Amino acid sequence: MRIGMLAPISWRVPPRHYGPWEQVVSLLTEGLVQRGVEVTLFATADSVTQARLIGVCPRPYSEDPSLDPKVWEGLHIAEAFAHASEFDLIHNHFDFLPLTYSGLVDTPVLTTIHGFSSERILPVYQRYNRITYYVSISDADRHPSLDYLATVHHGIDLRQFPFHAEMGEYLLFFGRIHPDKGVREAIEVAQRAGRRLLLAGIIQDVNYFNEQVKPSLDGERVRYLGSVGPEARAELLGGAFALLHLANFEEPFGLSLIEAMACGTPVIATPRGAIPEIMREGVTGFLIRDQDAALEALARVADLDRRRVRAHVEAHFTCDRMVEDYLRVYQRVLEIDRGRRAERAIPTG
Repeated sequence: MRIGMLAPISWRVPPRHYGPWEQVVSLLTEGLVQRGVEVTLFATADSVTQARLIGVCPRPYSEDPSLDPKVWEGLHIAEAFAHASEFDLIHNHFDFLPLTYSGLVDTPVLTTIHGFSSERILPVYQRYNRITYYVSISDADRHPSLDYLATVHHGIDLRQFPFHAEMGEYLLFFGRIHPDKGVREAIEVAQRAGRRLLLAGIIQDVNYFNEQVKPSLDGERVRYLGSVGPEARAELLGGAFALLHLANFEEPFGLSLIEAMACGTPVIATPRGAIPEIMREGVTGFLIRDQDAALEALARVADLDRRRVRAHVEAHFTCDRMVEDYLRVYQRVLEIDRGRRAERAIPTG
């Protein structure tokens, strides 16, 4: 099987610190290569992979403001489709734009929809719904107007997230600094609970950070650590008393939740979007509706068995499981595509 893997170019594959889509692409690509699949990865030229790498964009444009995103996105996607005849399947992780090329090639295109940034992008997905193939990353993130071959939950490399048996003292927020992610709410819960809070993640909304987050930073009770990369991520996640994920939007998945749980750290989260799919109430943490409930949950965290928290991830969210799921999806795409080709070849009249 020959796969063309089309990654985003906002960040490197794998990302140096932030880049959830790029992280998933990296784990999937390396897992496929280990299984003998011939993969060509289309990513930034500084990406690191065992697959064949084709990179026209020299660096991630989110790390280099001199790169115009539209210019390099156009060149990047065009390069992948210029090679389309070399593949049995193109696996698109680049959102909606590559779909506009799909009708120009014979190679089937599978798109993992990593979330909908806006309802405004739906017309593209709807236009190509019948001629391409879609995978959702959670059942909650499916749109009723689209057809899906499967839901494939993300997986992680458990070796990067060793188990921490001892419960830490601090609370942790780990994610984008953005109103959607509930950073302000996490600060308020931590202050009411009288616990130290560490914040880690890229600042995606500068005004929100300056107005709602920065005034509470004192370097001790509430600290902002910046964007934390792979070197420090596991120690930070594993050393927490609990992860606070008080999302204000319908979360498409939530990688930080399974990363924390892999380390044995329980999660306190709002039941938005996919969160109830990836947590187990009363085992891996608690689903809460408001700050009062979050405080009640914090009082129960010490009763949880961190080994059971880890075991949940081992059972459901490994990269090996994710790779196997995608291999089954690939086979299904190729079967459907062969059937479509056979139908077109049947003479009429």
